[in-house]
Amino acid sequence: MPMDYLILAINPGSTSTKVAIYYNNKLVKEQTLRHDVDVLNQFGGIIEQYDFRRQVILDFLKDHDYELKDFDVFVGRGGMMKPLKNGGTYLVTKDMLRDLKSGDYGYHASNLGAILADGFAKEHNRLAYIVNPVCIDEFVEISRISGQKLIERRSLFHALNQKAIAIQYAKEINKAYTDINLIVAHLGGGISVGFHRKGRVIDCNNALGGDGPFSPERTGTIPTYPLVDLCFSGDYSKEEIKKLLVGQGGLVSYLGTNDARVVEERIEQGDEEAKLAYDAMAYNVVKEIGSLYFAAAGKIDGILITGGIAYSDYFINYIRKHIDPIMKIKVYPGEDEMRALAEGAMRVLMKQEKSQVY
Repeated sequence: MPMDYLILAINPGSTSTKVAIYYNNKLVKEQTLRHDVDVLNQFGGIIEQYDFRRQVILDFLKDHDYELKDFDVFVGRGGMMKPLKNGGTYLVTKDMLRDLKSGDYGYHASNLGAILADGFAKEHNRLAYIVNPVCIDEFVEISRISGQKLIERRSLFHALNQKAIAIQYAKEINKAYTDINLIVAHLGGGISVGFHRKGRVIDCNNALGGDGPFSPERTGTIPTYPLVDLCFSGDYSKEEIKKLLVGQGGLVSYLGTNDARVVEERIEQGDEEAKLAYDAMAYNVVKEIGSLYFAAAGKIDGILITGGIAYSDYFINYIRKHIDPIMKIKVYPGEDEMRALAEGAMRVLMKQEKSQVY
């Protein structure tokens, strides 16, 4: 008989920690635990927030009459680590924890996902996993070529949500994810558009300080010479330039907000500047999808749109107008990352796939 599992999923963000309890693939309870910025600022860095976030999660469990010993498996959001050559579910290891704590590959709140999951798991001799972190790198060699030998294109994208949606779509059409070709666009604070070829994302724009469409707060691809001039103008430090690219780019640069809902309200009120910037963001998404469609020689089984902005009828209708004449898009609004974490763990527990090695 198949075993049943109670799973605790943990997804740390910059000012919140999302926690969800799953009984197998069924959601029991989910909550976003908000953190006061002033409280977080008291810590020296992300890793130093461990004890604080651990206690917040324990308080959540106590409020809902759960104890750590009740859980069979703990699964955390994967953070900034070395490039991983295969997507999937990874058992948390000492090497992984070392790299997440060191910050050698970057610091992000998600670095705490595996650390928290592992800490809880060890208290009761349980297993801890992460699922499809942003550093999944399944690129083929031609995808890495940037045009400058000193700079290689990197795979850094919304792997967790993209792959979860791709797997879901494959089930809907009664095919294996590993047997089909898809283009998946994640539309959120960052935007990533990936070419999934038979279960591997062989090309995708780098959604964090890389290339591709601009997003609510990131520039994506921008003209090179003007960027060089900006860097050497003497008006900005290195960190200030990076902030202009990620955080103060995209819609923030043009309209002063990263909230697509606010932008749409302005459009409804007749704000032509807001309409132009928002349409341009959608236009850039269309271009990215189109480039991958033809890079795949048109051999695509589905074009999927997901992420928070996928809730926007205005934005989706713009994309439909351009893409649907070639292939009807399928829309999956939102970022159901907690479900993706639980399902990734379950696929390994039910022996539908093997856990990956870090």
